Amino acid sequence: MSGDQRVRIAVYGTGAVGGYFGGRLAESGQDVTFIARGTHLDAIRRDGLRVASTKGDFVVHPATATDDASTVGVVDMVLVGVKADAVSAVAPAIGSLVGPETVVVPLQNGVQAASDLAAVLGAQPVLGGLCRIVSFVPGPGRIEHAAAEPTVVIGELDRPVSGRVQRVRDLFERAGVAVEVRDDIRVALWEKFLLIAPWGGLGALTRVSLDVLCGVAETRRLLELAMTEVTAVAAAHGVHLAPDVVDRTMTFLAKLPAGGTASMQRDIMDGRPSELDTQTGSIVDLARQRGVDTPVNTFMYHCLLPAERRARGEP
Repeated sequence: MSGDQRVRIAVYGTGAVGGYFGGRLAESGQDVTFIARGTHLDAIRRDGLRVASTKGDFVVHPATATDDASTVGVVDMVLVGVKADAVSAVAPAIGSLVGPETVVVPLQNGVQAASDLAAVLGAQPVLGGLCRIVSFVPGPGRIEHAAAEPTVVIGELDRPVSGRVQRVRDLFERAGVAVEVRDDIRVALWEKFLLIAPWGGLGALTRVSLDVLCGVAETRRLLELAMTEVTAVAAAHGVHLAPDVVDRTMTFLAKLPAGGTASMQRDIMDGRPSELDTQTGSIVDLARQRGVDTPVNTFMYHCLLPAERRARGEP
């Protein structure tokens, strides 16, 4: 993957995350194939990928798009944009895109996407990654970036920062995307996990926006307790977050626009399958593995399970 050559990229999952970041890469001149499905795929093929953004609107047209990864061939980079609960299911199909020099960059919420991919693809091609963005899909073929500076955070999972990490950074920076390279990507993954999972779980239970959640002393305290539980689980798995991480996270959340909701919260409130198992459920499971007590997150998970199972058509 040379900085002077056009790079072949596959975006597996062209939703709110993959659509935005893959769209920016395509807009910058890279050779991007979008893997999507249904009416979203039809609209992208017909009208291009249309992105509305606080950083400037753009359209990728014509856009190369398919629902069959096996027709794409080996690429230089795979950007994995499906939801966390779908990573294991799509990993075999992603394998058809991966050659000896391919880099696979997962951008999911949670802390297990990279290991899920590595279990199928092998550890070598997989980087650790996450993103920060407030975006959604308002209709077929359309992505809307509503808030936050779109940022990609990357790093090697088990070795020092490498040349390929720097090349991925350069790709995104040329596309106008902010990039952070982390020496210990696991810390970054757990920091975001601490933010998004408690917010999504408590937001789904209370069915109020973040500003309301934090504006009531009792629910604000529950949110802080849920985050503190995540720091304990992280430490039990060998990832030690900064002592002020909960305070810093709450300060960050307070700066977000009023009316904000987490993606998992929106899915649960709308009766759609969500990332409950890979967010709140993952906290509970990882805690159980190390004998850590997580009463707030466990309560949220158990309360939300019936709606999740109904949304998935399970008994």
